[in-house]
Amino acid sequence: MQANTKTVLLLVFITQTLLWLSGCSAQKQSTVGIHPDDPLQKYWSENVAKRFQEPDSRGGTAVESAIELSEKYASLSEEAATLRQQNQELTNKNQQLNDQTAALDAQIQQAQKELAEANDLLIEMRIELNSWKSNILGFRDEMREAETAQLEALLKILKVLGGQVPVEVAKAENADSAVAPLDKPNQP
Repeated sequence: MQANTKTVLLLVFITQTLLWLSGCSAQKQSTVGIHPDDPLQKYWSENVAKRFQEPDSRGGTAVESAIELSEKYASLSEEAATLRQQNQELTNKNQQLNDQTAALDAQIQQAQKELAEANDLLIEMRIELNSWKSNILGFRDEMREAETAQLEALLKILKVLGGQVPVEVAKAENADSAVAPLDKPNQP
């Protein structure tokens, strides 16, 4: 049904074109001032009449050329429909890719924000760690003094209990710390 209407429309178009061309040539002749008895006028009128009767340069009649043109039109319109379909598919795919790109951009921005926050937290933790290290190292001497005081107290307890401390250990500890010599008894 659709092919028939296309064929009819093509034939109407071709007919109108031919009529228009023949009308244009008649107008050109009248404006130039050619009289109806002129041989050029006879040539044009015969030529226009023969167009519909003689085969064209391709060896077919006007009807055959119209059919051929309608077949070409049908094939081209099918190709155009296929190209429109492909264009629509590509447009849809492009829209999907644009949507996907927008979503991925949002994810990238979120990831960059989280990364910046993580970097800030890491820098803050590193500063706190360095501060803690300096505090611990600063208290090292105080911790040594506390341990020395504990050792001196233990030595006094051992002496009170009647234990004997070897002289080498006492000398070594006296050299390292401010422990009172063991040889001298403490006066309570």
